[in-house]
Amino acid sequence: MARTRNQLRIVGGDHRGRRLHFPDARGLRPTADRVRETLFNWLQGEVHGRRVLDLFAGSGALGLEALSRGAASATFIERARPVADQLRQNTRLLGLQAQARVETLEAARFLDRASAEKFDLIFIDPPFAERLMEQVCERLEASGLLSSPAWIYLEQDSSHPWPELPDGWILHRQGRAGQAAFRLVRRTG
Repeated sequence: MARTRNQLRIVGGDHRGRRLHFPDARGLRPTADRVRETLFNWLQGEVHGRRVLDLFAGSGALGLEALSRGAASATFIERARPVADQLRQNTRLLGLQAQARVETLEAARFLDRASAEKFDLIFIDPPFAERLMEQVCERLEASGLLSSPAWIYLEQDSSHPWPELPDGWILHRQGRAGQAAFRLVRRTG
């Protein structure tokens, strides 16, 4: 089925098949359905009850998918106010507002804040053109926000070389689909 412009589909869990809209925004590119399906197959049994951080949330496709599949909570970080507002509306449409928190700010500012929060599952999918992967991974490791162990999903333009992973991050699986290269990493430290 062809994807309608500015629309995403939840591919699994309680909200499977639900279609949600998101606004136009520069660099906004939801993770493709087949990539999300692959990722959550890799994470089989690792999502239920987890605390999720969706950095560079955009449409919220990854965090919403995790909530649909039983994650306990999801924090969405999105810098563009209209995109964050639509994400809030979509969590209400799905009845997930109690488990979802949407913050309108830069991912770097969120990572630099002092917080006692810990996350078990983190999605890092920055705008491809900004080439932020290495910097974000280093800041995330230094932030104190990661549970031990934690799962970290990374997605970037397939034409970019992968940066070195921080100490204690171990590659679990990787794939490629179209312009996207993606990895699932386990933090053990």
